[in-house]
Amino acid sequence: MSFDLDPLDDKILKILQADSRRPFVEIASEIGLSESAVRRRIKNMVNNGVIAQFTIELGASEKTSAITLVSVSSSSDTSSVSSDLKKLSGVQVIYEITGQYDIAVILTAPTIGEINKCIDDVRKTAGVSDTNTVIVLKTLR
Repeated sequence: MSFDLDPLDDKILKILQADSRRPFVEIASEIGLSESAVRRRIKNMVNNGVIAQFTIELGASEKTSAITLVSVSSSSDTSSVSSDLKKLSGVQVIYEITGQYDIAVILTAPTIGEINKCIDDVRKTAGVSDTNTVIVLKTLR
């Protein structure tokens, strides 16, 4: 089943992506709808799978982040490796990508030592043939 977003739905999504705790009444005021209309639109987007979940993100001072690019061995299935990686502690997001690497893994942990353990766990995952990791120094939003 397909769900078509209109420009107001797009605005609501952008607001929620910036701050998922934003009160419906504030969103309504910003985009010129009633609070009940915003609530109904969000409920429809959740019910139709447009919004999969509401999450929290720790402030930059509370975590260390890294991006690990992963090459998958030619004898392994990329989707299976992605599924295994998603189960690891510290893994926030998995992207299957094109180019020299097959997967990009976004890692977060409270300390650099814990990030290092996360990277080691990624490297030990069956099907991973090579990795390249960069530590995130600063995030701009």
